[in-house]
Amino acid sequence: MRLNSALDVALGRGAGIRGWGPELQLGPSPPRYLLENHWYQQWKEYVESGDQNSSSFPGHINNSELFEDLESFRLKERLVESEEYVLVPEDVWNKLVSWYGLEHDQPPIERKVVELPSTQKVEVYPVELYLCQHNDLDSPVTAQFSRVNTIDSVLQEARRQFEVPPEDETRLWVKNSDGSCERLRNIHMTVLDACLSMGQVVIMETRNKDGTWPSSRPHVMRNSVEDEELYRGQPGVCGLTNLGNTCFMNSAFQCLSNVPPLTEYFLNNHYLGELNFSNPLGMKGEIAEAYADLVKQAWSGHHRAIVPRMFKTKVGHFASQFLGYQQHDAQELLSFLLDGLHEDLNRVKRKEYVELRDAAGRPDEEVAEEAWRNHKRRNDSIIVDIFHGLFKSTLVCPACGKVSVTFDPFCYLSVPLPVSQERAMELFFVYMDPSRKPQQHRVVVPKAGKVLDLCLALAKHTGVPAEQMMVADVFSHRFYKLYQVDEALSCILDRDDIFVYEVAGGLAEPGGALVLPVYLRERAPPRDGDPGYGVVLFGHPLLVSVPQAQLSWDALYGLLLERLSRYVRCPESGSEEEEESEEEDLYGPQANGLSEGEEEEEMLGEGPASQAEGSSGGSGGPPTLSPPPTANRRKRKCRHRRPLFTVRPVNANGTSERPALPGEGFALHAQPYIAIDWDSNMKKQYYDEEEAEGYVKHECMGHVQRRQPVKLRECVELFTTVETLEEENPWYCPTCKRHQLATKKLDLWALPEVLIIHLKRFSYTRLAREKLDTLVEFPIRDLDFSDFIIKPRADVAPAPHKYDLIAVSNHYGSLRDGHYTTFARNKDSGHWFYFDDSSVSPVAEAQIESKAAYVLFYQRQDRICPPGTTPCPRPPDAGGGCCSDSMEVD
Repeated sequence: MRLNSALDVALGRGAGIRGWGPELQLGPSPPRYLLENHWYQQWKEYVESGDQNSSSFPGHINNSELFEDLESFRLKERLVESEEYVLVPEDVWNKLVSWYGLEHDQPPIERKVVELPSTQKVEVYPVELYLCQHNDLDSPVTAQFSRVNTIDSVLQEARRQFEVPPEDETRLWVKNSDGSCERLRNIHMTVLDACLSMGQVVIMETRNKDGTWPSSRPHVMRNSVEDEELYRGQPGVCGLTNLGNTCFMNSAFQCLSNVPPLTEYFLNNHYLGELNFSNPLGMKGEIAEAYADLVKQAWSGHHRAIVPRMFKTKVGHFASQFLGYQQHDAQELLSFLLDGLHEDLNRVKRKEYVELRDAAGRPDEEVAEEAWRNHKRRNDSIIVDIFHGLFKSTLVCPACGKVSVTFDPFCYLSVPLPVSQERAMELFFVYMDPSRKPQQHRVVVPKAGKVLDLCLALAKHTGVPAEQMMVADVFSHRFYKLYQVDEALSCILDRDDIFVYEVAGGLAEPGGALVLPVYLRERAPPRDGDPGYGVVLFGHPLLVSVPQAQLSWDALYGLLLERLSRYVRCPESGSEEEEESEEEDLYGPQANGLSEGEEEEEMLGEGPASQAEGSSGGSGGPPTLSPPPTANRRKRKCRHRRPLFTVRPVNANGTSERPALPGEGFALHAQPYIAIDWDSNMKKQYYDEEEAEGYVKHECMGHVQRRQPVKLRECVELFTTVETLEEENPWYCPTCKRHQLATKKLDLWALPEVLIIHLKRFSYTRLAREKLDTLVEFPIRDLDFSDFIIKPRADVAPAPHKYDLIAVSNHYGSLRDGHYTTFARNKDSGHWFYFDDSSVSPVAEAQIESKAAYVLFYQRQDRICPPGTTPCPRPPDAGGGCCSDSMEVD
């Protein structure tokens, strides 16, 4: 037998191919086969002789010299091409085998051609890996893989070697040279791209029956693990431990966990084939995997509660706003999770550029279908299948009448709550009459009103004119802020302590009264020459009207004593507080107090009349408090009472004194602040704290405003109402070529299978934050959106628009110290449960509706499986969407 020249040429080509050596031609290439060089040379001699009976007949193909042994058929190391073996193409190998056969049932040595950048090379030596199980690292098995094999092929080989049941879930880890282990997350990646090298150890981990991975809880004691695995409960009825202000995360997860199609998708492992590791907008599949782990644990039926520490770590890693242990908004976390899961599971690996077209008068059906098709070209995931719907947005320019229509996808509806344009404010009114106690009032004012509106409303209750009122925010015994009448009421928060004072006038009134802020302080004895030692503010500060004609220190003392007369007792005549002495005038170089006694000898030039003249400040000068009399005066014998307190000028905080220089008055260019300083003993003897803190309630405090509940339908109607854009967010009109405050209207074109409705209870502005605790009445069953869908309905088979409630995220308390919980309907039993962190309890449907309801989850009735039935699994490529024919998501 003699081979024809074509075959001879083919063999010549085969002999010239080198493993990891010379480059091959680009393009798909069949595998190569190793042929022992001695056999090849003998065969070549036989062919060239042309004598079929030649003694050089090669016989069966014998590659025994290439193997270490004839049992494992392991290839010898460091074989040299063209010396110990040659490479032949697949078609040549098949012909040789058909002509000569293989010796001793030797296996063919097939090697793949590996694609490298700009070249192809034959892989003579595959990557040899040691496979072992996580619970038996000392019994590895050896397996060889091509560099073009995927990690999934390694996983499948490990499952085969260790006889893992089909229902068990497994994953792989690779052990690095430093002893650390790293997850092989992307099972679609090749061995070459995963950088697996010869002799590395690959560990297969099998998920526990309780949904956990052995590697995820090394700190758990063995008996605890066994207890959990022995526990049998209702799948899905599982709490989450609060790690420290993580109730918002727990609530968001429990709501999503009880969305049946999403949970079935993860429990049936459909997500494994859709993990997107290359999406630059995603989290490399880590959020999806962390969420899947938590779902599998919660629905294993082996846990009463689980610790979501790994899940929180992943969330914080990819969304830094959720790092730490601060309280956050459950809806904001929910938005992040839906977006993160979508991008991690996006079936679109390369997002193409999509140019948006204007409606330009085209029919809505055409524009909507185009918008949804464009959306699915870039966004196609289980999240889109379940949660995405379509808006119709209409903008109208107020100048030229240009109408712009767009259709935009949405993942949830954020609906406003109908709110009153008024607010109730509680405050204390302080009369000038010292005999009258402060009154507590509740007044109704416009939310967008000014401080003047507050004074006008209060004037109706008190009879005091609004122009004789000053409004102050009191905090920690001092004035935090004194408001002007033209300031917005939005500056005042509900938690602020607001005091309104009756005053006689202000600095703006020439010759009238001056309003002095007055603080009360208690002073301990000075220490080491520090006059400010032990100063403590107490009580409520005052705003005292002082006639400018009485701007003297002794007159001020008398005025303040009168203002405090309701709760300050004056010493009786003849008491030990009254004494006779020979001393200099009580006015020292410091403003340390005033005597109120009767002088036996009047000081020339120092009488009240002279002081009043000095207080006028001259024509055009600022009003001043007269300086204390100078020290160059003779001693006189005086009979006086010891002052109950001293009066000092201080700063706005009441903490630092502003001493008057000798010979100078205290200029009142700016708002002056005065402190009444009490000695501890004098305060204890003459100051009645209980009376000072006393107040009375005005009759208006007995009138409780009851908020009427609103229906969910009203919130949706408000959502679809025409509104005018705010100045901070204008619309650029392409016709006018400028930004305009256009009118905007949102309409619902198509709704998803699971509709999330976010009740906008939290209001955030530049100056204020508010929570609305209005009761929103929402149905448990038969929520009908038929009246809100503007998409034309088919007469033959109208799309269903009725929804049933499946979960509610609740928020209790205020913005600063609130708490989140969840109501959810179990997909298997149909029963409702209340999830409060690690605690889970059954709940009646009548308890679900409350003022705390924050985020509502509804599922369309035609997609709800009756309890006890096997849910229809959603295939990974189910697709669908709000505009598809196969799955009408309206």
